[in-house]
Amino acid sequence: MPRADQPGGDGEGQRQWQQHAQDLAQEAFYRALARWDRLVRYDDPVAWVRQVAWNLARSRWRRLRTARNHLLRQRRAEAEVAGPTPDRVAIDAALARLPANHRRAVILHHLADLPVSQIAAQEGVAEGTVKSWLHRGRTTLAGLLDENTEGVCDV
Repeated sequence: MPRADQPGGDGEGQRQWQQHAQDLAQEAFYRALARWDRLVRYDDPVAWVRQVAWNLARSRWRRLRTARNHLLRQRRAEAEVAGPTPDRVAIDAALARLPANHRRAVILHHLADLPVSQIAAQEGVAEGTVKSWLHRGRTTLAGLLDENTEGVCDV
């Protein structure tokens, strides 16, 4: 079993807690210094510093607990999100098999709702070229999607 100061040991976690404890003590003494004119009259100013450090530690623990609970609630909400449907997977796979220019034209026209003229301007080609890409892309997609649905019957 590795020691705390060896690689693989628990030393890093211990060093983090030591650093945190030092930070708390430093903050408590800083607050004491800012109020020293009042604290000097107390019977036990060190007890005040200890109580401030304890309160700071408690506040940090509460913040960490709140943050953890928030993350857990988010994870539960994310777990309820459904994955992609089989249709979506088939369309993505079919789009991936298209040539890049056909795929861009189909996506920009049908998913981004861009007109042929705007796609042509963006790609730096004639409108007829974009229309050709769209026709070829749709024809190829239809064939690829028919391949994916063979053996599937409508219910």
